[in-house]
Amino acid sequence: MSVAVMLLVLFAALLHASWNALVKSSPDKFLDIVLVTGGAAVLSAIALPMLPPPAAASWPYAAASTLIHVVYFLLIGAAYRSGDMGYAYPLMRGLPPLLVALASGPLVGERLGAGEWSGIVCICGGILGLLLTSPVGHGTRRTTQFALLNALAIAGYTLVDGTGARLSGQPASYAMWVFLLTGPPILAYAIARRGADFRAHLRDRWHLSLLGGACTVGGYALVLWAMTRAPIAMVAALRETAILFATAISVFLLKERPGRGRPVAAAVILLGVVVLKLA
Repeated sequence: MSVAVMLLVLFAALLHASWNALVKSSPDKFLDIVLVTGGAAVLSAIALPMLPPPAAASWPYAAASTLIHVVYFLLIGAAYRSGDMGYAYPLMRGLPPLLVALASGPLVGERLGAGEWSGIVCICGGILGLLLTSPVGHGTRRTTQFALLNALAIAGYTLVDGTGARLSGQPASYAMWVFLLTGPPILAYAIARRGADFRAHLRDRWHLSLLGGACTVGGYALVLWAMTRAPIAMVAALRETAILFATAISVFLLKERPGRGRPVAAAVILLGVVVLKLA
């Protein structure tokens, strides 16, 4: 992986961490996620007329990705309602790169070397190590179930979108079509289940839909572009360094106290980044 591609993926990770930090600061995380997906859909609708369309061969992948993304966002809401975000987030984000690395060989034909595997394992191990610093509270069993299901969903859309972006010839427009198609079902579900709450939440935090939506679309478009230049599993692992940025944001901006083990986990994740670069 070139330095330029790595830096762009790290910037995408920063964007991903930024909108997650916004959600984390909210009293109603699910409705914030709805706002972010809605904002991403609106911004995509504005930008798409100015971009070339994806190649026809990528449309089945975009359709499959849309379905998986709807499940993904619903599972996020379920996980955050049933337990602590600090427990669910590392579990959801730490496993998918390993699953993608295992599946990318038979499904995509990408074979990783020992160095690449070492980097991916370090990054995932560091992320999962954050679980040791998270409180285990009421509802953790259900939270674990939702988080593990979502890890499968994340691995699924990563492989689907990595392949779809390569076939599309236009990773940015491919990503925007996915967000444009994903937004309306999530919005309809939120209005049907919590219409009054959603309208009040929108009045209070409407700006989040634009800021979070821009971070979501921009970050994911960069990730999909990177997957056309580097192995999908490597990009997927590097993207999950977002948790380092999220930790920094939570400590320095949200004034949260880091757990004792977080510096060790961060060091392991950074070691994985270095190993990936040297691989």
